[in-house]
Amino acid sequence: MATRRQRFLMRIVNLYPPYLGAGIRVVRRKGDDERTIVVAMPLRPYNRNLFGTHFGGSLYSMCDPWFVFLLVRLLGDGYVVWDKSASIDFVRPGRGRVTATFRVTPEQEAAIREEVERDGRSEPVLTSEVVGEEGEVVARVTKRLWIRKAGPRRTEGRKGGTRGEPAGGDGAGSGR
Repeated sequence: MATRRQRFLMRIVNLYPPYLGAGIRVVRRKGDDERTIVVAMPLRPYNRNLFGTHFGGSLYSMCDPWFVFLLVRLLGDGYVVWDKSASIDFVRPGRGRVTATFRVTPEQEAAIREEVERDGRSEPVLTSEVVGEEGEVVARVTKRLWIRKAGPRRTEGRKGGTRGEPAGGDGAGSGR
């Protein structure tokens, strides 16, 4: 169950300037549960490219944070969740309103918890599709997350940041 703060943040995320400017909105539908986020974006003059279709950066932007938000909600305060990498495959030009549905199943959540208990971290790969008004796939987004149990901040001997986040930069990782 989402906390009051999490519900509030999901309401105001629509006012986040990059989303507001691109017309990206979190959509609430009856029957949606705490494991699902649906995001929509209409085609507007300020989010279209030179060819009159959706700008690729806006398509990716509408897909960026949602798996992290879902897992932070589902796993709770005892876990640290970060994006590690992402890719987007553009399948066909997006015209009109596009939507993307992000869902983490109970089985995925259980597998992540088990992996963190066993290995100290998990790097699940989650996917979503951006679909057009007729149900056609416009793009496929793949996200690799980095998850561990929350604990004391570790900074010595790490190439990562100062708050226990994954190492970055040269791709060498943190000796894992």
